[in-house]
Amino acid sequence: MGELPAPESPYDILGGADAVRRLTEAFYDAMEAHEPALAAIHQTDAEGRIKPEVRQRFGLFLVGWLGGPQDYSARYGHPRLRMRHARVRVGVEMRDAWVRSMTRAMDACGVEGQVRRFLDARFSEVATFLMNVEE
Repeated sequence: MGELPAPESPYDILGGADAVRRLTEAFYDAMEAHEPALAAIHQTDAEGRIKPEVRQRFGLFLVGWLGGPQDYSARYGHPRLRMRHARVRVGVEMRDAWVRSMTRAMDACGVEGQVRRFLDARFSEVATFLMNVEE
């Protein structure tokens, strides 16, 4: 008896690891260009750009979160998003800035259709979940 094909994950629909890396870079580029308060809470290099290590780590997380290889968890353990973001004040302004950055990144990468609607909703849900202050 043959196996049923696995349903496609957002990772597959987006085009795999290279596409997720492009999305990650577009996300941080949009953040640096349009959301200075959000960019300022990240580790930066001498030129004031968000460090490559920060970008790479988020990209690795995003690959797994979208349904790709779970290399982030293998390397860093469970993401524990709330715990890892507890040191950062995440209120409405930061949440909205994060969502705007990801929206710009998805626009820049041409993410559209059903996967776009799904990701718009999920990214918004996660950003709201990480809020830890009231404004």
